[in-house]
Amino acid sequence: MNRKYDVIVVGGGPTGSTAARICAKSGLSTLLVEEQAHIGYPVQCAGLLSNSAFTECEVSDSSVLNIVSGADVLAGKAMCSFDAGRDMAYVVDRGALDHEMITASADAGADIRLKTIASAVSRTSRSLYLKGLYGKEQIEYSMLIAADGPRSSISRMIGIPRAPVYLSGLQCDVACSTPTEHVRIFPNAAPDFFGWMIPIHPERTRIGLCGIHQVQELFQKFIQPYKKACTHFVSGTIPLGTLTRTYDDRILIAGDAAAMAKPTSGGGVYTGIRAARHAARVATEAIEQSDYSIQKMKTYEHSWKADFGHEIRKGFYMYTIRQQVSIQDMERIIEILADPKIREIISKKGDIDRPSHLITSLMQNPLMIPAWYLMGKSLLKSLI
Repeated sequence: MNRKYDVIVVGGGPTGSTAARICAKSGLSTLLVEEQAHIGYPVQCAGLLSNSAFTECEVSDSSVLNIVSGADVLAGKAMCSFDAGRDMAYVVDRGALDHEMITASADAGADIRLKTIASAVSRTSRSLYLKGLYGKEQIEYSMLIAADGPRSSISRMIGIPRAPVYLSGLQCDVACSTPTEHVRIFPNAAPDFFGWMIPIHPERTRIGLCGIHQVQELFQKFIQPYKKACTHFVSGTIPLGTLTRTYDDRILIAGDAAAMAKPTSGGGVYTGIRAARHAARVATEAIEQSDYSIQKMKTYEHSWKADFGHEIRKGFYMYTIRQQVSIQDMERIIEILADPKIREIISKKGDIDRPSHLITSLMQNPLMIPAWYLMGKSLLKSLI
């Protein structure tokens, strides 16, 4: 049993699996530590991945349950539909997807330690203390990548402040007939965020919502029409806003552990995997160059921010505005978005992972002036 690794990755989700696979492929001795006994479970994700996110996973299509081309947004009597006329997102079995990804890490040469938790980290001895199937262990590392989720124990141990916002999510599968081509979004189901219906196949749908306040009550109200047909309940946490720092002495923090979820959708697979690629590259360079300086660690943060940091910043700003929009104003905004010319722009330029391009286009369109007025009015009220 190795007592020292070039890289230890904590967390066996898509972010951690990707980082471990790339490091192992680069010839580094790599250990992946995961607290759960079964990869991908419990499920804590809606399971809707954009084309880009699914491509980043580098997996087969065996986990794909459905493919959607558009969305219906409903608020009260207002409704707006968008269809790109092409495949836009994959509905996946996250358990199967995560399992395939961690298997790829093992195939690349990474050691995998399941049902094992990181109980402490020592920056002095560069050691990670583990508790699990092998009892208590102390394992040295040259680089540590923390991909251990929203409540990251590694971040807490090294004193990194928590994310500014944590959303709570609830979801269940229901038996109901529904078209399979579109997801349905319900902004007013949870005024802090939104609710959704994601078709798995013609006879089954995932229904859920995310928010901050009264989430359980809102969820029960939302699923009331389908309550008797609900199965497979899941819950999860989504951190928003990013951390004040995503690096430390020989430590890099990625994915939900670094609050990298997109504030406009709550999705974190794409940003997590992108961050994992940057983390693996910097870790490899640090080891090959024997450069573990804090300046070297900081290049990781520079890299991911240059890649998608502006999307998170702009998205969080839009999220902040959304918090102040009333139910009535949201209905009016959806009515404005239903204009055929606006829908065409959204269908052409909509990108789940990089929404800033669409936001910029909409800001420049005169037809959107009433919507921006409503959002600006709401934001102004919150400041007075």
